[in-house]
Amino acid sequence: MQTTSISIYTLMVQFFQKNEPVQKVKAGTVLFHEKDPVEYIYLNLKGSIALGRVHLRGKEFILKVLNDKELIVEYQLFKPNPQYQFFAKTLSDCELLAIKKEQFEEFILTDPEAMIALVEWLSTCYLKSQMKCQDLIMNGKKGGLYSILIRLSKTYRVKTEKGILIDLPLTHQELANLTYGTREVIQRALKELREKDIILYENQKFTIKNLAYLKTEVDCQNCPSEICGIN
Repeated sequence: MQTTSISIYTLMVQFFQKNEPVQKVKAGTVLFHEKDPVEYIYLNLKGSIALGRVHLRGKEFILKVLNDKELIVEYQLFKPNPQYQFFAKTLSDCELLAIKKEQFEEFILTDPEAMIALVEWLSTCYLKSQMKCQDLIMNGKKGGLYSILIRLSKTYRVKTEKGILIDLPLTHQELANLTYGTREVIQRALKELREKDIILYENQKFTIKNLAYLKTEVDCQNCPSEICGIN
């Protein structure tokens, strides 16, 4: 059996966009909470969305950030009465297609090309998760921060005269949520990086001036961009 070169996102846009209206959603909107019954999966056409969980003590953790051309499927497929495993909240104004769970699962089960594309996408997601866990376990909080900055620079990179701009507004707290650390720890590490002229932070956006330094500190393996991302 040959693998498909068409992504599951592209296949779903082609199939559903002609019948489903585009929803325009403001920044800060919660699409669903963890443990909510699953109603929809989402195709993110434009914007950025955070997926995460809230600890029992109330601390929020961001597990990944999805940009445009991403699929949001955060539940156990083909299970009866599933629940969302994470929350989803828009970080910017977004444009979405909301697809009924039943329609999505029927599409996957009846279209062999879509099934292959879904398996490929899920296997890539698994590898991304494993690599992020490795970075946090092997490199600690500071190394975890460096790893997240590298990943953000892959996903949201814009080359400028000053370096690589991460074109996604992030507060220190949101960056702490991404690294599973505290804001105080992240602020100290970021201050150190600024003093070493490794990064800039202007208008809630980071610019990496010395990416090689970050890569050396975490023994970066230069993984392909489809694996080294924040999504």
